[in-house]
Amino acid sequence: MAQQEKGLADLLEHGLKDIYYAEKAIYKALPKMIEGASDEELRDAISSHRDETEGQIETLERVFEAMDKKPSGEKCDAIDGILKEADSLLKDFGGTAAGDAAIIFASQAVEHYEITRYGSLRTYAELLGLDDVAEMLNEILEQEVAADETLSDLAEDRINEDAVGESDEEEADEDEDEDEDEDKDAQ
Repeated sequence: MAQQEKGLADLLEHGLKDIYYAEKAIYKALPKMIEGASDEELRDAISSHRDETEGQIETLERVFEAMDKKPSGEKCDAIDGILKEADSLLKDFGGTAAGDAAIIFASQAVEHYEITRYGSLRTYAELLGLDDVAEMLNEILEQEVAADETLSDLAEDRINEDAVGESDEEEADEDEDEDEDEDKDAQ
């Protein structure tokens, strides 16, 4: 039996199911990121984006409705892998200034994934003449780009430098400990 040929409309539907699953998974993962962040502005930015993500899920449900499809997700190995890595980074770096940098590192991986998906999905909708769908997807895309820019600003303004400063302080403390040990040995 020959496989039915699939077209761009099928790819759009597949991508929508993929990103719907991804957004729900992201929404569930964000509280850990919020809790793990020590920088107040970073916590606020992630909290705000969690609220935005909830709205994006609702927008995706309207997209499905506009296409006469039932909203449903399809397991997305890519986002599962990105979120698994984020969880691992939180465990390895949590509670430090480098932990905040790691949260941004992981969050931007999520944002970049979403940006590529929404950009492609918007283009498919445009090509298929689904202008209302394209407009809704573009609205989400703009939110994802803004979230990525906010994370970059936080990293560049302070968080990455704080992580460097913390590393320098740890090295200085280690050097002092070594010097004290050498002094004791010399006595």
